[in-house]
Amino acid sequence: MLNNASAQDPHFSQFFSSPLTLNPAFTGKFFGSYRVSGNYRNQWPTINNAFTTATTSLDFHMLQKHIADNDTWGAGFVGYNDNSANGAVKFNYASFSTAYHKGLDEDGLQQIGAGFQVTYANMLINTASLKFEDQLTSAGFTGVSSEVFSNSSLQTNYIDLNAGVLYNGSTSERNNFYFGLSLYHINRPKQSFTGANFNLNPRATINAGAYFPVGFATTLHVSGIQMYQGGASETVLGGAFQFAADPEVAKPTSFFAGAWLRLNDAIIPYLGLEFDDFRLGATYDYNISSLRTASLSRGGIEVSLIYTRRPSNDRPVNCPKF
Repeated sequence: MLNNASAQDPHFSQFFSSPLTLNPAFTGKFFGSYRVSGNYRNQWPTINNAFTTATTSLDFHMLQKHIADNDTWGAGFVGYNDNSANGAVKFNYASFSTAYHKGLDEDGLQQIGAGFQVTYANMLINTASLKFEDQLTSAGFTGVSSEVFSNSSLQTNYIDLNAGVLYNGSTSERNNFYFGLSLYHINRPKQSFTGANFNLNPRATINAGAYFPVGFATTLHVSGIQMYQGGASETVLGGAFQFAADPEVAKPTSFFAGAWLRLNDAIIPYLGLEFDDFRLGATYDYNISSLRTASLSRGGIEVSLIYTRRPSNDRPVNCPKF
């Protein structure tokens, strides 16, 4: 009999490409008028499509003519879907977030921001798609389970509160560095199913990164996160080189190559392409933990696409990219 279980929130290996699910203080922290982001992840597909996760977000600047020139105020929306157990368990999230970034110098090269996010979450368990041990026969899961449910599906919903802070700075036109802290599930929302109640543990995240030139047309980007939730933790560190075709134009076409490491779990090679206002990225988790026997060393494929509407005639304001 299972008495205890623990788990972490859904996550992306390309955490830097899903800023509004990483830290609400990233809302509006970009150079341009608006930003659209999309991510898709299929983790452990060899284990009956264990987890598939997708998100899309839109954030934009507000009332820029009514606040200080070196400040930024952003708002954004996030839609988030996470399926597990081959679609038997489904989470759907809808979020609104806002963040204000206060300039610490005249040009706004140094900013400190605070963000807040409210989320409506819905969870659905399709019991008809679940498989239990007593159904296992020599021909597969063909037997009849003794488990009885009063309904064909179980459903719950709740309101979730998240917040974060972010420092961002630059000392030249070609470098940037940032440091952030965020806390999700501040209100410890309750999940209830057929008389069983579970309170979500808060998730604390530390995130940091930087980029700087290592040649005329080459830039090194580095970043990392440390997450804690309940008794679980996760550490991801890495970086990528950016090779620009013509760094002197306003919107150079660039190629990215690098890798991140999720400690004690997976190596994550990354390839990316930036052109005009788009940035496309792809990763593949190569499992190195003890789970590699079941996963056949295959972790998960993940793709991301970010569109940022950027002006071509203004001096760029350096913002976090990875």
